[in-house]
Amino acid sequence: MRLIVLGSGSSVPHPRRSSSGFWLETSGGTILLDCSPSSIHRMAEEGCEWAALDAVWISHFHLDHCGGLASFLFSVKYAPDTQKRQKPLRIFGPAGIREIISRIDAVNDYRLLEQPFPVEVIEIETHEPFEIVPGVRAVTAKTPHTPESHAIHIRDNEKTLVFTSDTGFHEPLAALARQTDLFILECSFIRNKPVEIHLELAEAMFLLRKAEPRRAMLMHFYPEWDGVDFEKELSAFQPKCEVIEARDGHMIEI
Repeated sequence: MRLIVLGSGSSVPHPRRSSSGFWLETSGGTILLDCSPSSIHRMAEEGCEWAALDAVWISHFHLDHCGGLASFLFSVKYAPDTQKRQKPLRIFGPAGIREIISRIDAVNDYRLLEQPFPVEVIEIETHEPFEIVPGVRAVTAKTPHTPESHAIHIRDNEKTLVFTSDTGFHEPLAALARQTDLFILECSFIRNKPVEIHLELAEAMFLLRKAEPRRAMLMHFYPEWDGVDFEKELSAFQPKCEVIEARDGHMIEI
């Protein structure tokens, strides 16, 4: 697997960090993990083959995570690059994802699901395994952020990845990510977090110690991280694996 960070930041406009989006290349196809409004242009900026995207995973319905989905569907409907496409695009998300698309459709009769190629919208069941792209298995678990929020575990042959998206502290996440090859979890705040539905560094590091992944990546940084020495803050917790600071454009092999 190969991962490209499209957006490492939060909903707050930032000159170097765009909102949530991660491009994942697997043996069975490409997956977009969350689709912020900025993701559709970031895919092009990073040279991702957006016109051939196989699947989209939407973790929850905050706009900095799903607000680019309708725009992407509108774009690919008319883009020259997609007019001869035949393979389907599959959109996975919690219950309600189809209604969101329908409500945006109703604003101006966009007919977003009427594409030159088939589009499938699949509402997942918590803890029920599914094939997200051919040969690549996934399973989800609820997280304490919004009522519909889910983290996702992806297995591609022997490689595994967990993507939490936004979450409050939830110890079962460590079990979901147990000994994964890459554990991508949010770390919105450094300390003294103002809300319970996000993580601060000490909580993220607790989950990492419990999960024992081979590598980890922290993401969804609010602007308070600007100017902070990431490695110095990290060293106080003596992590037992490599912990990567997500940055827009960062690419890693898994």
